[in-house]
Amino acid sequence: MLQSRFSMQTLSKNIIQQLNFTKSNGLIPAIVQDAHTQKVLMLGFMNQEALNVTLETQKVTFFSRTKNQLWTKGETSGNFLQVVEILVDCDKDTLLIKAIPQGVVCHKEQDTCFGENNLYTNNLTFLSQLIQIIKQRKNKTQENSYTYSLFQKGVNKIAQKVGEEAIEVVIEAKDQNLDLFKNECADLLFHFLVLLEAKNTSLSEIVQILEQRHTQKQ
Repeated sequence: MLQSRFSMQTLSKNIIQQLNFTKSNGLIPAIVQDAHTQKVLMLGFMNQEALNVTLETQKVTFFSRTKNQLWTKGETSGNFLQVVEILVDCDKDTLLIKAIPQGVVCHKEQDTCFGENNLYTNNLTFLSQLIQIIKQRKNKTQENSYTYSLFQKGVNKIAQKVGEEAIEVVIEAKDQNLDLFKNECADLLFHFLVLLEAKNTSLSEIVQILEQRHTQKQ
């Protein structure tokens, strides 16, 4: 049962010190899961040094039991695993690492080490990828990035843009052009996600409120 959830910024030294590396000669298993599709990609082992390197580089790094040394997944192939989130189980002796693969994961040129295709199960999971792209645009200067320019203008401008797009949705809803309506809805959803990021709020927090309301009404 997974108990603790930490972002790359909040996985502190205190938490690392709480991890139980003693059960398997200084190693703990690390399950890697695609942050978007939720597919299990592979299993590796980490010692404390490998975890430290993973946190520093944000690329999944394991300890090789055969070579007795650290190895970063993708260091020869270029197919790195970019860390999004790290979860610690209730016994503090296993890690679940949610990551974005930069290519095939298995050395046999398969999507996963379990022979599964790593595909989106439905297009709603694309939202996870879009949210990560928005985060990247916020933190990186890109002269030609519309999203980055929104963040530079500040939260008031972003909120204003959400309001404008909402009005466009209402206008198109009264018309009969379904394609225009869908496109305006897409614009509204995109700018809403940008606003959430500007307010340091996740979409999952909003969904959680809806879930709580649903539960309270039952």
